[in-house]
Order: sequence, then structure tokens, then C-alpha cells
Amino acid sequence: MDEDGELRGIGAFARRVGLTPSALRFYDDCGVLRPDRVDAATGYRRYGAGQVERAVRLRHLRAAGLLPVDVETVLDGPADAAREVLRAHLERTRRAAEEARAVVEGFLREASAGPAEHGGTARALVDGAEFASAVRQVGPAAAVGARAAEHPVLGCLLLELVDGELRLVATDRYRLAVRALRPEEHEGGPRRVLLAAETARRMALWAVRRRLVEVEFPAVADGSETARVRLRSGPESWGPGDAGAGEPGEFPDYRLMLTQLAAVRHRVIVDRVALRDAVADRGGAVALAVGAEADGAAEGVLEVSGGEGEPDGLRAIRTGPGLRIAFDPAVLVPVLEAGVGPDVLLEIAAADQPVVVRSADQGSFTMVVMPVRGR
Repeated sequence: MDEDGELRGIGAFARRVGLTPSALRFYDDCGVLRPDRVDAATGYRRYGAGQVERAVRLRHLRAAGLLPVDVETVLDGPADAAREVLRAHLERTRRAAEEARAVVEGFLREASAGPAEHGGTARALVDGAEFASAVRQVGPAAAVGARAAEHPVLGCLLLELVDGELRLVATDRYRLAVRALRPEEHEGGPRRVLLAAETARRMALWAVRRRLVEVEFPAVADGSETARVRLRSGPESWGPGDAGAGEPGEFPDYRLMLTQLAAVRHRVIVDRVALRDAVADRGGAVALAVGAEADGAAEGVLEVSGGEGEPDGLRAIRTGPGLRIAFDPAVLVPVLEAGVGPDVLLEIAAADQPVVVRSADQGSFTMVVMPVRGR
């Protein structure tokens, strides 16, 4: 109620708390902020003075980017759950800000770079085995067969030197893999080149036997945009010449793909090899269910079902509500095989949204995989 002890209409209350009437209707529909009273005859919403503080807190949380379901947890849930939601959102916003900063700084460098910077040689010194491992991890996300024939750039790996990192990226639009290496030394850049998958494989075979490898992007003598790359190790060198199938600018904008991912609501940690084996032997869509709310799946157990064979139960650690999500084994298994370490972390926004797959002990390697519609 207001100072006179009366309820406020939706317009007056909206002005009082800094929201719009349409936003208040939306929050009513979501169940986050119900009106104090709704007129049975007219449907008019009325709000009391005791709801002002909640509405203002709601406005601040939404302005910070929290989803309504997370706002409800912060406002009404247990203190531990509220802290978990806020910390998770803080981490997401930090990562998004870092990605945005990297993109903007890269464009600023390109915009301010003179002819010498663009035309000069750029190089990065990395561990040979680590470079080979990065190619092995990223390679399975590149397109093959008819899809690569139709879209040649999707059958390539993007190699770029940017923001002090050497990155390898591949995507067939169903999967996205990104591995970042921190060079021991680097100079020049930014620079990008497309590597045909077979070229990248041969580069990895050459690099894996060398302690240190210098990845060199030579200056282009004729001033063209065609990018080249060469590997050096002491007096030895290896270079494919024009390495790719198209210009780097044609490659999908992986940074944009990562920043547009929906907010994570579920995190599942499970034994990587056990999950791979449980998924690999099944045909058709394979469903993963975890949590007491997910079709009876036991708490702390990830149930793998579908295709041929009986369901498998794998020990798992999760945060967020129970869930059920399905994958094509032909897409998920290579993702799990590309990981390193004993455990894999699945970051899930919803059953129909891209899923981030990370090696639990390898933060520089990220894969994104699309789920499928389960039965």
C-alpha cells in the first residue's frame, strides 16, 4: 500500500520502482513478482508498498543480466543457493567481458596498425608436443565428407596469433573446438591462416618430435591477403606454403559463437573415459539424465540410456536442477576422445542449447557441441 494505505495501479507502481508496466506483467507471468491483488472483473493488477523493495532488487538483478529463474533463487531461495547463483553469474560475466575485450582490442590493433605491422613477420615459440596435442584436440571438430566438400573452410583449422596467444579453432557448425597456447615468446600479429585438416595433421607430426617450435607467419611480399605459415626448430623448418582452402575471413566468427551462448544452469563432472565408453556402443540418440528430477535418475548418478543395451549409471557431481539431454554419439564421442585428463565438465544451459565441454584439468581447451531432440 502507498502512504494513504491504498494499493497502487500497475502504472503508478512501475514509476515508483523504475520498471515498465510490460516488465511487471512479464515478471507476474514468470512468478517472480506477483501483484498484491488482481481485480477479478477487470484483471487490473494492484501492488502494495511492501513490494517496492523486492521490485527494486529485481530490477537491479535483471540489469546485471540474471535470468528470471536465477533472480527467483536469489530473492527466495536458500542463502547457499543464492550465493552459488551469484558467483556463477559473476564468473560468466567475467568471461564474457574478457572475450569482448579481446575482440575489441584485436580490431583496435588492426585499425591502428601501419603497413609495416601488417606486412611484417609474426612468430610464436611454443612447446612442440603441446602444439601437436592442440591439433589432435581441435581436429575432430572440423567438417569431413560432403559437408567439407560443400563448405571447404569448415574442413580447415584456423590458426591465429592474437592477444599474446596462439589459438587453434575448428567447427563443423555442430561442434566447435578452441585450444589456446601461451607462447614462451611471441612478436607481431595479429595474424590468421587456415590449415587444411591434413596439413594440420602433418604439421603436428613434425612438431611432436621437437622440444620447441617457432610458428612463423612470414611477411607477404606482394602485399596480398593470402596468409602463410611455417614451422621452425633450430636449423630445421617445415612449411606447406598456402595452407588453407579459402581466406581466414571466411571462417565462422567463433568468438561471437562463444559470447552468444546462453547462461549455464547445469554443471556435470563425470569420468571422461567412462562416459565415452557408455555412449560409444549405442546407436541413435543417447540420453544423459542426472538428478532426482530427471526421470527418476538417482542423485549423484549420471544415467546413460538409449540405443542398444541397458542404461549405464556413472558417478557424477552436478550443480543445478535435474536434467535430461540427448546427443548423437557420432558427435559426442569424438569430443570426449579429444579431451585430456580423467574428468570432463559439461556446462549446460538447456536441453536444446549448445553444451560446453571442458577438460576438468585443461582450462585452455573448450569444445561446444549441439544436443539433439531426445525420444
